[in-house]
Amino acid sequence: MPPLPLLKADCSACAALCCMALPFDKGEAFARDKPALHPCPNLVRHGCTIHDRLEPAGYRGCVLYDCLGAGQRVVQEVFAGADWQADATLRAPMAEALGILRRIHAALELLVTAESLTLPEALAQERQTLIAIFHPEARWSPESLRGFAVSGADARLRGFLAALRPHVAPP
Repeated sequence: MPPLPLLKADCSACAALCCMALPFDKGEAFARDKPALHPCPNLVRHGCTIHDRLEPAGYRGCVLYDCLGAGQRVVQEVFAGADWQADATLRAPMAEALGILRRIHAALELLVTAESLTLPEALAQERQTLIAIFHPEARWSPESLRGFAVSGADARLRGFLAALRPHVAPP
């Protein structure tokens, strides 16, 4: 099995996917509305013009969001360095890939955390199997991510997480 990906955002290796892909509604977390697949008005190339003052400017949601490293993988691995700003037809496929890979990274984060639990052999083996499902040896592609999204892996993960309840001490 290849080493697990970095489950932490590296914005310098991304193309500001979250600033284009994600929608936001004006309110407590965002100073304005922005539809999905449209660049944030504060974005210039791949940089945020208000990054050093996001919260005071009304963009607390940006501060709270973490792609868990999915953004850089979508740009660098899934789309081989392609840029939605140079090719607008990539907006929707890159946004779709970001959504799916973000879920995969969140699952991997949970599976890594579960390693600290003392589990019976069957659950420990299921954890390893799930890691292999969520982190296959083959690189992700737009097609393989779409297939993964409908594969039932999320349901299997939910079943595994439910089975962990007796092994987690209450806070």
